[in-house]
Amino acid sequence: MSAFARGVIITLLGASMWGFSGSCSQYLFANTDITSLFLTTARMLCSGLLFLAFLLWRRRDDVRGILSDPEWRRQLLIFGCLGLFLCQFTYVVLVSYTNAGTATVLQSFNVVFCLIITCVQERRPPRLHELAAIALALVATVLIATKGNLTSLSLPVEGLVWGLFNALSCALYITYPKRLFARWGSLPVTGLGMLFGGITALAVSVASSGLALATSGTIGQLVSFPALDAPAVGVLLIVILVGTFGAFGLYLHGVSVVGGVKGSLLGTMEPVSAMVFSSLWLRTNFVWADWVALFLMIGTVFLVSLQGGKGQRQG
Repeated sequence: MSAFARGVIITLLGASMWGFSGSCSQYLFANTDITSLFLTTARMLCSGLLFLAFLLWRRRDDVRGILSDPEWRRQLLIFGCLGLFLCQFTYVVLVSYTNAGTATVLQSFNVVFCLIITCVQERRPPRLHELAAIALALVATVLIATKGNLTSLSLPVEGLVWGLFNALSCALYITYPKRLFARWGSLPVTGLGMLFGGITALAVSVASSGLALATSGTIGQLVSFPALDAPAVGVLLIVILVGTFGAFGLYLHGVSVVGGVKGSLLGTMEPVSAMVFSSLWLRTNFVWADWVALFLMIGTVFLVSLQGGKGQRQG
């Protein structure tokens, strides 16, 4: 098997694992009292520590170089504490309001925001194929929101709002760290960004708990742990090890082999796998409009990739 073929398989596997982790998150929300903030903290902080251990083993000089330079460190903190944290947090909130498949398709709207940001940076209007991509994404979003019945909404308004917020935060995560990736590579930047994002999530969790305790006037734990049975603990570990650490590692390695444009297209396996796993495992009911919206979003990614799309994904 050629190196390119292995890269394709690894990229598809990483994207599929992202989709599967979305279904795992949906399972946890449906069967436990876990919160979006706790899930975000657990997956980012644990994965970030795993990435740190790997980087200290294989890329110690890169870690030292990024962290020792004030400008690179500032950019990394913005990427991890703002872009990556918001991308991960808003996604799990979106899953809690909708389902894994719908959330992942809505997340794909980030390619439109990335396109708009690119046009603003390059001071040019969208090209014809880019306008077609925006039109496909808008139609897909309408289909998801209405399930094909244009006279009513089939999703909660909160789901649509969080969907757009998630897509926007993912666009920030994708477009902001271009200089970081060019200088240090995607793996050290994403790994350290995951760690800083996890620390941010923990800080937000402690602050929100402290505020709630201060408001209520009671004494309690600053970090509350949900009641999880053995299956739920197993699913949570899958989210951390498979759906975050493993998915990011495999996908980024695959993209380094196949290239950014092909990696962006192969990354559309994420919403496909999320919908398939959600349908088969969790018995989520998807109608024809959901599947049509999925393929329209894949078409959007394809059209945007004609200009040389970015290979980084959000997970």
